[in-house]
Amino acid sequence: MNAGKAAGRAWNFVWNGNNVWSWLINALLAFALIKFLVYPGLGLVLQTNNPVVAVISNSMQHNAAFEDWWEEAEKQYAMFNITREQFENFTMKNGFSKGDIIILKGKTPQDTKRGDILVFRSDKPEPIIHRVVTKQEKEGGYVFSTKGDNTKSNPGQRPDETAITEERVIGTALLKIPYAGYVKIAFTNIASRIFGGRTGG
Repeated sequence: MNAGKAAGRAWNFVWNGNNVWSWLINALLAFALIKFLVYPGLGLVLQTNNPVVAVISNSMQHNAAFEDWWEEAEKQYAMFNITREQFENFTMKNGFSKGDIIILKGKTPQDTKRGDILVFRSDKPEPIIHRVVTKQEKEGGYVFSTKGDNTKSNPGQRPDETAITEERVIGTALLKIPYAGYVKIAFTNIASRIFGGRTGG
């Protein structure tokens, strides 16, 4: 059999086959294409090494319409001198939910501001995605603090989000794709059960 015929049969098997092996190879090829071509390309355009993250906790979820949510949240944000009028102009003022996909972009520390949604490295395996509530310029660069929007699960700040240095920042939220991240969450949960470990939120 010459190389051309072999290549043709392989192509037909992968793309037109109707069995478990062809489906498996299809999935592996799709994974490789996304991981090594699409993902890096998107990162280059958006100027971040991690252009896509899946939300794996409810820490940014609003459990009510904005009016009702703000009634509970007002006192929490008053601690940071953030008013309702300011919050209404913040990025994704209605928060987002577990299972959403967030597209990130790189943003200079100088341009990052209160109300932006920051993705940063913490002491957990997964990065944290919370809203910037303070920004300070110190020796060596800017330092941020964040807070989750969920008034019940995040009434205050986590210890690892009160002094976020520039080096820990991965990117800021650009847009969300609702519920598209549940596939990643499922794989993360399976891996966690098999190998142990925790996930951040």
